Amino acid sequence: MENVRLIARLDIKAPNLVKGVQLEGLRKLGSPNDFAREYYRQGIDEILYMDIVASLYERNSILSLVEAATAEVFVPITVGGGIRSVFDVAKALRAGADKVAINTAAIKRPELLTEIARHFGSQCMVLSIEAKSTTPGRWEAYFDNGREHTGKDAVAWAREGEALGAGEILLTSVDHEGMAAGMDIALIRAVREAVTIPVIASGGVGSVDHLEAAVRKGGVRAVAMAHTLHYRHQSVGEIRAEAIRRGLNVRQVA
Repeated sequence: MENVRLIARLDIKAPNLVKGVQLEGLRKLGSPNDFAREYYRQGIDEILYMDIVASLYERNSILSLVEAATAEVFVPITVGGGIRSVFDVAKALRAGADKVAINTAAIKRPELLTEIARHFGSQCMVLSIEAKSTTPGRWEAYFDNGREHTGKDAVAWAREGEALGAGEILLTSVDHEGMAAGMDIALIRAVREAVTIPVIASGGVGSVDHLEAAVRKGGVRAVAMAHTLHYRHQSVGEIRAEAIRRGLNVRQVA
């Protein structure tokens, strides 16, 4: 059975790592690369570098951070924010990224997903979906860090994204993000059942209970964490050890 991936999510407003609640009220926490190095030493499986203002200002200012990180951090890194073209993907990969995450540009021009898949392969392309609940059992996809609504049903957009060539979904519940009170299991399960590609669940992890629910009830094999790691409620090692104790199939670290 495929391992459950433990992923650290770094939301960045260059040059700082920031954290908010429901993608608002951002607080500066320090150097993203300091946190990345710490999580790597603790045994994290992957790291997300997400430039949360890149699309708003039509720029990408974190590639130098990523390039510096890859000299010391040897786990897969995904870069998101400000990826608008095949050229932008090429720059991110040259900087050391293993994958790119795309939200705003894919909403505005869905065929970009197909173009990237054709040039680089689906395995390096992650469709980032920021979902907000509208009515029970329905969610709308948002962009620009949860600021702008699209009118697109989030589950249908995930299905369409896979058909266009996305190799993975990064699914963020805006309603639960930063709350550390549990994940939107209904959303996670709905998207997971709608696609055949891997889904990374993000938003709401505050304990191993929440991670376990995403895996056992939501059906995902990858969970992104921010709040519980950044505020040192638990280390990666502590989370991994507890997950193993509960019978979750996470990677064994010596």
